[in-house]
Amino acid sequence: MSKQSKNKIIKVGVIGAGGRMGRMLIEAVQDNPQTTLSAAIEREGSSLVGADAGEVAAIERINVKIVDDLVVVIDNIDVLIDFSLPEATEQNMQTCAEHKIAMVIGTTGFNEQQEQVLTEASKHIPIVYAGNYSTGVNLSLKLLAMAAKAFGNDADVEVIEAHHKHKVDAPSGTAYMMAEAVAEARGQNLKDVAIYGREGQTGARETGTIGIHAIRGGEIIGDHTVMFIADGEVVEITHRARARMTFAAGAVRAATWVVQQNKGQYNMQDVLGLSE
Repeated sequence: MSKQSKNKIIKVGVIGAGGRMGRMLIEAVQDNPQTTLSAAIEREGSSLVGADAGEVAAIERINVKIVDDLVVVIDNIDVLIDFSLPEATEQNMQTCAEHKIAMVIGTTGFNEQQEQVLTEASKHIPIVYAGNYSTGVNLSLKLLAMAAKAFGNDADVEVIEAHHKHKVDAPSGTAYMMAEAVAEARGQNLKDVAIYGREGQTGARETGTIGIHAIRGGEIIGDHTVMFIADGEVVEITHRARARMTFAAGAVRAATWVVQQNKGQYNMQDVLGLSE
């Protein structure tokens, strides 16, 4: 287990400090009495390099300048929060593993190679990796598992997610988490039963499949609905995010938790004590 004292202020680094999520993470770190921002990292060539991270986040000057190289500041952090892009996160995982720095990862859209890098890095450091850091979403995952076990294959399942027009990957990481929760509860492998959208002559719906659909538009922060469609009744479990700060605060909560853990891969269910 990490030697990090529960009473010690945890030094947090934030990747993508100038982005929409990065700015909220900085604010959430500074709002949490257990944490302080000790490093803020942006991409090489960013116009924000050298700026004060607090001023960029529109809070207050905190005398932490944004840099463009994680290695330069890595010895000054206890945990790194990374909500960036898969290629960047892949490199950051390797760097953190090498320097024994814990991580909280919210990046989505990993390919198989990047998933393998995550697995390898977690052999050296503790990592919380989740597609969603909302308490409500993670509670929903428990409810979905309960519903899936109760219905079994007697209900058809459809997952529908909606996000803002700027989101670059689809379906969302949260949609995958929800579909996986259903599949696992039914003893299925999601890869074998997932159907992504429908077009043309698709034929009759095959029993046991899970439909997954993505909507993109406007400034929707994140809406997710899972429908259990049985003969004679429909049960819907829905989560709607109304503020991105929900995810940022959850990620910071995960950061305070992960520094106390042994090396390994964890998720937000573990952080919240919801894992079986």
